[in-house]
Order: sequence, then C-alpha cells, then structure tokens
Amino acid sequence: MALVGIVYVIWQLRRVLAYEQGDDVMRRISSAIQEGAAAFLNREYRILSVFVAAVATVIVIFLQWQTAVAFLLGAVASAGAGYLGMYVAVRANVRTTEAARSGLHLGLQVAFASGAIMGMSVISFSLLGMTVLYLLFSNDPNCLIYITGFGFGASSIALFARVGGGIFTKAADVGADLVGKIEKGIPEDDPRNPAVIADNVGDNVGDVAGMGADLFESYSGSIIAAATLGAAFGGDAAGAFIALPFLIAAVGVISSLFGIYIIVADKDPNLAVGTRFVDKALALLNSQVADINENASLQDLLDALRHSVWAASALILVLTLLTVIVSGVHFNYWLVILVGLMAGNAIAYVTEYYTAYTEKPTQSIAKACETGAATTIIQGLSVGMMSTVFPVLIVAVAILASIWLGIKADGSIAAGLYAVALAGVGMLSTLGVTLATDAYGPVADNAGGIAEMAHLPPEVRHRTDALDSLGNTTAATGKGFAIGSAVLTALALVAAYVSAAKIENLDLLNPTMLPGILIGAMMPYLFSALTMTAVSKAAYAIVMEVRRQFHEIPGLMEGTASPDYATCVDISTEGALREMIFPGMLAVVVPLLTGFVLGKEALAGMLIGTTTSGFLLAVMMANAGGAWDNAKKWIETGESGGKGSDAHKAAVVGDTVGDPFKDTSGPALNILIKLMSIVSLVFATAFGSGWFSF
Repeated sequence: MALVGIVYVIWQLRRVLAYEQGDDVMRRISSAIQEGAAAFLNREYRILSVFVAAVATVIVIFLQWQTAVAFLLGAVASAGAGYLGMYVAVRANVRTTEAARSGLHLGLQVAFASGAIMGMSVISFSLLGMTVLYLLFSNDPNCLIYITGFGFGASSIALFARVGGGIFTKAADVGADLVGKIEKGIPEDDPRNPAVIADNVGDNVGDVAGMGADLFESYSGSIIAAATLGAAFGGDAAGAFIALPFLIAAVGVISSLFGIYIIVADKDPNLAVGTRFVDKALALLNSQVADINENASLQDLLDALRHSVWAASALILVLTLLTVIVSGVHFNYWLVILVGLMAGNAIAYVTEYYTAYTEKPTQSIAKACETGAATTIIQGLSVGMMSTVFPVLIVAVAILASIWLGIKADGSIAAGLYAVALAGVGMLSTLGVTLATDAYGPVADNAGGIAEMAHLPPEVRHRTDALDSLGNTTAATGKGFAIGSAVLTALALVAAYVSAAKIENLDLLNPTMLPGILIGAMMPYLFSALTMTAVSKAAYAIVMEVRRQFHEIPGLMEGTASPDYATCVDISTEGALREMIFPGMLAVVVPLLTGFVLGKEALAGMLIGTTTSGFLLAVMMANAGGAWDNAKKWIETGESGGKGSDAHKAAVVGDTVGDPFKDTSGPALNILIKLMSIVSLVFATAFGSGWFSF
C-alpha cells in the first residue's frame, strides 16, 4: 500500500505542475519564494546532517549498528517528506492564484491537491521505511528495538524542522505586520513591504516542510509504540499484534485516497447510472464529490472538508473491521480503533469551534479588539485556556475506554496499554487526508500574497482570502489532531520504556520520582520560552531592517522603488538556524542526563510530567493563536469597523502574539513530548538507579 501511495504522489505531482502559472509578474514572485525556501531548507538540512551523523555514531558505539541504520533511514525519510511537500507548495501557490481567477472551487482543488501530495508522501514514506526495516531485521529477536531508531530519527528531524521553520516564518510574519500594517498602514502582502517575500517563504518552510516532518514523526511513532507493546504482551500471538498497526496504516492509504478524491475530483453530471455494480459504485463516488459555488461561505467550505475527513473515517472503519477479523485478534481492538477515530474527530470539532471566526469564541476576541490591544490579548488567552477543557476530557475518556477494552479482550493491563497505542494509530489512520486539509493552507496563503503583489483584480484576492481563512481553521484543527495523538502515543512509549528499562513499580514515594515529574512538567515551559524568545529576537532584527529600508530607500513608500527582499530572507534564515539548536538539543540531552544522574524511575516521572504539562500548553497555544488570527480576519470582513480601524490594529497585535504561539512553540511541543519518550526508549537498557539511590 505504501507503493500505491507513492504512485499516487507522482501522478498528483505531475497533475498539479500541469496547471497554468499566470503572467510573468506572478511567476517572478513565485520564483523568489521558491529560491528563498530552497535556500533555507538546504542550509537547515546541512546543519542537521552533522547532528544526525553524530547521533548515529553514538548509537553505534553504545547500542547497535542496526538501530543506527534505522535512525538514519527515519531521519532521511522524514526530511524527504518535508522537502517534497515544500517543493510542491512553492510551485502550487502561483497555480492556485491563477486557478482562483477562474473560480473558488478550482482554487480549492489546486491548493488541496498540493496538500494531498504532502499527506500521502508522509504516510507512504513512513510505512515503506518501517516495513523495509521490519523485513530486513525480522529474523532478529531485537527487531522492534532497532525500529525504534526509525522513530528517533524522524523525531529529531521533526523537532529541528518545526522549530527552525517556525522561528523563520513567525519572525518574518511578525516583522512584516508590525511595520507594514501598523506603522505604515499598508495592506498585508503589499509588494512595498521588504519582509513580504520572507513572510511567504516562511509559510512554506514552517507550515509545510516543518509540519510534514512533524506529522511524519507522529504517524511513525504511533505505529512503533503499538508494535513494541504488542510484542511485549502478545505471547504466541505476538505476530498478529505487531502486524495490526501496520495493517491499519496500510488500509488507511486507501481511505485517505477516497477522502482526497472527494475534494480534488469534479462532479460529472452526465455519469451513466445503470444496474451494474460498477455503475452504482461510480454513481456513489460521484455523489460524494464536493461542489463549491462562488457564493460559498466559510461554513460551506468547512463542511466540504469535514465531509472528506468523515467519509475517509467511515471507510477506514469498514476496512479495519475486515483487518481485525483476518488478523484473528479480539473484536474489541476494532472498537479501540473506533475510539481513536472518534476522539480525533471530536478534538478536531472542538478546535474548529474555538478557532473558526464563524463561532462565538473567536468573535468574542474580535469584540474585545474594539477596546484595544490589551483586552485583545486578555480575551485571546482566556479562549486558549478554556479550549483545553474538552480535548483533555476527550483524551482521558479515550484512554480509559481503550484500557478497559484491552483488558476485557486479553485480561491484562499490558493489553490495555497496547489498546491505547492502537487508539493512537486509529486516530492517525486517515492522516493522508487530514494532513492534506492542513498543508493546503499555506499554499492558499501564498496564493493571496501573490494576488496582492501582482495587483490582480479584487475578486481573486477575495477568493484566496476565503481559502486562507479556511486554511487557518483547518491548520488549527490539524495541530489539535497531532497534539491529541501525541498524548496517546507518548503514553504508549512511556509504557514501552518502563517495560524495556525493567521498572517493576512506579512509586510516587520513590525519592527521585517527584523531582523527575517536576523537571518534566517544567520542560515544555522552558522549551516554549526559548522558542518564543528566538522569534522575538529574529522579529526585532526584521523590524529594524524593514524600518531602515522605508527610511533609506527613496520612493519605496510611493511604490516607485523596489525593496531589498533578499536581506529580510537572509536575516530570518540566520536567526532561525542559530536559535533552533539549543531548544532542539534539550529534548535529547535532558532525558539522557535525567536517566543517568537521577535514574530510570526519575526518567519515567519526567516523561509523565512532560506529557501532562506539554499537552495542556500545546493546546492552549495552538488554539489561542488560531483564534487571534481568525479574529483579525473576521474584522477584515467588515465587522467591528473593518480594515484600518482601531479594532483592526488591535487585532493585528493579537495576531502577532498568536503567530509564535500557534506556528512555533505550540506545535513543536507535541514533538518534544514524543522525542523525549522515544529517546528514553532507545537508551532504556543503558539506565540504572542513578547517582541518588537511597
């Protein structure tokens, strides 16, 4: 099935690149974005190659060469999926702009098709890489221990890509907004703004390449966690429990393709419907295809994407039922998959409610903007904090239900923990289409920027703005999905670590346990502080540069002179690559130090603390950021005074605060949670009682 996904990626890539690119001005702008994105990612990957080589060497020395091979393959596959997604996105942006000239639906189709390439490449590369490793080492009893290295490699790349790309994109975005919108009063994506190209580059390196690597890691980690726990408790039937998460992922490829088809296909009104089974099947498919007209509201667009995800979820339930029956495992494990899917869709719905501008929470922020920036920030934080309640309850219920179903199926707590991991696999089983709904957003955002810079007719920008607003909501939904699955996967990885480290009892009265929990709970806050500070530093440099150019380049404000876009791109690149190293290293070094100094029990406590506080902080930051962003867009539709009003200026301030929340620190936390867990699992056998054994 992984090969089927790769064939689809190649076919869809050729299809997207065949669309028209517009006039010479549009092509020139798109080319500048392509060059900036490629330059950043090439430099970032050169730095990461040194890190990957060093870690692989350490693994060979202290563990096994097989784990090092898996680590290298995971890193390369993760980087490859991110790079491919970015390659398509920076070429689909101008094609989406041109398509939006013809209509809203065609613009959605082109942008979504590029997102589908990202989604399908992530799941296909991951599934293929782990399958190859499993076949390569299947005769070795330590096979699954080696494959954890694949997850380690994927997590390492994901964290650096997410942090580095997030710093780049938000530094450029904040700098462009503060000077362009607030100080100079010019529109978003105005070609006179020196940071506008850096802003558009950032959308791709952060929200496409970084996000692709992020969800590659989530997807791989969930399968590895389930397979590892399946091997631990399965006994004579271990083979079936190990294979089940891989089989769920395989049928997920088919389900994701069906969900994608609903958006990217065109309805055929002349499709013949006869009595034959094939005709009926084609008619059913045709009836599912989305049909968007020019007057479609944000709610209509959201409904279309919801329908796509729900249809894929319905199909995965049918296919996984057959998979469970053929595998010979207990029927309860199909119910566990259902629990995971329901939890994922529930989290997506809650996230959508708190971030869509058609709903009261975001509109309440827009209302607060009428009294200034202070109340905007207060209300946004309130909405973000309130939005944590239901995701926590949803995940808690999913964990309890999964454990109960697992124990009822096979009579042990180990089976219950396996069921939790399987719920995480179920939650991500339709990742191909859910990631497509996320990855299309930056393409639509870039398309709007190109429309503005190329001075296209207002109706084109109106259509791209509609797609961009949809993208903001689906991006927030995708982050909620990733964070929820991260908790389930991290819990399963902690359980696998406890088993691998041979910890017999997790006792809060153990003298090192509580310090470990406290250190773990502190880590997400330290990590977020470092990444937010990094954005602030880089944004400061961008603000100073943009101000300098407006002051020193005669005719820039009047539009008779061109800005120096390249300098802003270079400042964002340098700042991001410099500032990403320390936060990224913390996720690897702190678990190792804790394990060796405080001992393996303290490390288990640390993982529990990190998972708990990281979950809450990540949800709050992602949803507050999305709500601030869409509150600004709600005002830009004409509410609360519209563009240029005092309320709009306050909303821009809220958006600039929310940007690093939702696109840098927040989404990176779910990687932090899993990377710390998988590092602990990989090195589990090396930890002892530490220096403070009482």
